[in-house]
Amino acid sequence: MRTHSFLTVFLWSSVFYVVHMTPSQKRTNKHSHSERITGLSENAGKTLHRTKRGWMWNQFFLLEEYTGPDTQYVGKLHTDQDKGDGNLKYILTGDGAGSLFIIDENTGDIHAAKKLDREEKSLYVLRAKAIDRKTGRQVEPESEFIIKIHDINDNEPKFTKDMYTASIPEMSGVGTSVIQVTATDADDANYGNSAKVVYSILQGQPYFSVDPETGIIKTALPDMSRENREQYQVVIQAKDMGGQMGGLSGTTTVNITLTDVNDNPPRFPQSSYQFSSPESAPPGTPLGRIKANDPDVGENAEIEYSIYNGDGSDMFDIITDKDTQEGIITVKKHLDFENKVLYTLKVEASNTHPDPRFLQLGPFKDTAFVKISVEDIDEPPVFSRPWYLIEVDEDAKEGSIIGQVVAQDPDIAKNAIKYSVDRHTDLDRIFNIYSGNGSLFLSKPLDREETPWHNITVIATEINNPKQSSQIPVFIRILDINDHAPEFANYYETFVCENAKAGQIIQTVSAIDKDQPPRGHKFFFELVPEFAVHPNFSVVDNKDNTAGIVTRRNGYSRSKTSTYLLPIIIFDNDYPIQSSTGTLTIRVCACDSRGNMQSCSAEALLLPAGLSTGALVAILLCIIILLILVVLFTALKRQRKKEPLIISKDDVRDNIVTYNDEGGGEEDTQAFDIGTLRNPEAREESKMRRDVIPETIFQIRRTAPLWENIDVQDFIHRRLKENDSDPAAPPYDSLATYAYEGNDSIANSLSSLESLTTEGNQDYDYLSDWGPRFKKLADMYGGEDSDRD
Repeated sequence: MRTHSFLTVFLWSSVFYVVHMTPSQKRTNKHSHSERITGLSENAGKTLHRTKRGWMWNQFFLLEEYTGPDTQYVGKLHTDQDKGDGNLKYILTGDGAGSLFIIDENTGDIHAAKKLDREEKSLYVLRAKAIDRKTGRQVEPESEFIIKIHDINDNEPKFTKDMYTASIPEMSGVGTSVIQVTATDADDANYGNSAKVVYSILQGQPYFSVDPETGIIKTALPDMSRENREQYQVVIQAKDMGGQMGGLSGTTTVNITLTDVNDNPPRFPQSSYQFSSPESAPPGTPLGRIKANDPDVGENAEIEYSIYNGDGSDMFDIITDKDTQEGIITVKKHLDFENKVLYTLKVEASNTHPDPRFLQLGPFKDTAFVKISVEDIDEPPVFSRPWYLIEVDEDAKEGSIIGQVVAQDPDIAKNAIKYSVDRHTDLDRIFNIYSGNGSLFLSKPLDREETPWHNITVIATEINNPKQSSQIPVFIRILDINDHAPEFANYYETFVCENAKAGQIIQTVSAIDKDQPPRGHKFFFELVPEFAVHPNFSVVDNKDNTAGIVTRRNGYSRSKTSTYLLPIIIFDNDYPIQSSTGTLTIRVCACDSRGNMQSCSAEALLLPAGLSTGALVAILLCIIILLILVVLFTALKRQRKKEPLIISKDDVRDNIVTYNDEGGGEEDTQAFDIGTLRNPEAREESKMRRDVIPETIFQIRRTAPLWENIDVQDFIHRRLKENDSDPAAPPYDSLATYAYEGNDSIANSLSSLESLTTEGNQDYDYLSDWGPRFKKLADMYGGEDSDRD
């Protein structure tokens, strides 16, 4: 059995094989399959039958991009079992079967139904089988075969970018690599030259070249200068078929920029420059700008300016403007036209980042001369010092000269100068100055203890040009003299115990002095001559500006003497010696055994014989209660209700307030009869005030008769004086006395006070036509009879 199986496998492997045919070779491929072999087993024998079968087909290659009118014939499947009677059916399965590849099931012919593209798919794997139409059984087992698509040159080379950008430093050598471009061809690189690409340059010569195989672009000219040309556009072509005729090609553009290197030194466009400056220009004032040109860019064009030489290197400076690369010439020190008129500078401009590769081209710096002329201006006076310090004794007399300031005109003209004191700095006008020579003198006495320093400002002004002036501070220090006597430093409350012993210190006193002697204070203490030998106390000078008060006897009695007055003289040691007498008040007090004060009042001795403390407190409470009652009684009395000022509605003051009738005016001579004021009878009799209830009934005072031709002004003043001195007269805002204002005004009266006495009839019937809102007025003024009644 093993022998039969091995033989079957050997026959299958040796008979079945597949041969792929190329378009130029046509072979018939037969697949011989195993026979069926009959064999015997160990127990019984079995018969094995062998059947010979074989596939036969032609072409298995197909060209891409077929454009013929008919479908492209691929090949034919055939088996030796096909007798040509149409009993067999061929079936094709696999890649593209039924869509791309169509088989004739009767003949086995295969056709391509569509145009194929190798770049999309280069080979197709299909399977074929033959079936007996009657039985539906396979007469041949399924077999796999491959259809390979042959390539044609239908794709041009394509670059990875449509446009390339590259840069290279200027002045680079020949053959310097710039950039590499790459093109790819989708055709089959293993079949012919369809995918073999060759590079060439179409635009950009003679500056650049390209390697035909690698596509590396290189420089072709030496020392290309960015300053001459910065941008280059190079067109590169990639062609397949090895660059032969008929090959397809593609192009790309490469933009190449030459980057800058520092290969150019700065250069001044002119060899000398000229500027001018007024002599009053303060330090730091810009005078002008100069610029050296450098065709490089960026940091290669950065320039540093410096003053290389010249007689004005100490007076002027130059700084670099980083934004504009200009040199700014500035004033370094104060200029003086009278000292020097013209300065010459040598300015150098150099690159800050030189390139060592190009140093052989020459020094990367340049120089130019700058001339600066100083202009004369009218300058203000200049003092001999920046400030003045003057010391003066505080006892200096008024009018005495304490110092002098000096100023002069710095100009050539040397104009005369006058001096003055800025009164804003000397509000008390203590100092004054002679305008001609600048001597300061006193106008008022000085007091160091009140103001030890005075800071004033002196102004110097040109007489010919008052606009030119300058100021200077003057510090005046007041020197001290011994003009104040020393005095006690504090008010001392001194006491002595009744049980004090002789030689006991009961107080230590010290002194102060408003003066400030240069060697410090030194005070001396002693009793006045009248009390040089005091029976009760003595003064002991401690030699340290203090003195001790010492008792001279044992025991003191409050009942005899409760207070002692001790006059003490205090001297200082300055010249002239000043002294003062201070009286120290010493009270006699009761003390405990330790010397602590308990009581100093002499009345306290009588306290045990009088009232007790409780009784004193009770008396004090009674007094407080009595005061509270008095205050309450007074407050209740003030809260009594008062009668209102205006009692009657007919009071003329109420009418005056309501209607505010002022009559005509100053020129209305007919409205005011001056004769009425001259007639004493026209004045109403004095009446009692109705707005306040008088507490006392005054006698009505009769006025003295006035003669007819009395002066009006005198009349008014007399009446005014009488009413001012009359306590029963109406208040000042009442018009009861001077109520008459005259009549027959040109403008007529604007008031309705006299409307009731007017004899002329007025028609108020039109009020009825004004609507219901004016019905009340129409009823009031509508009927004349009702009004008269």
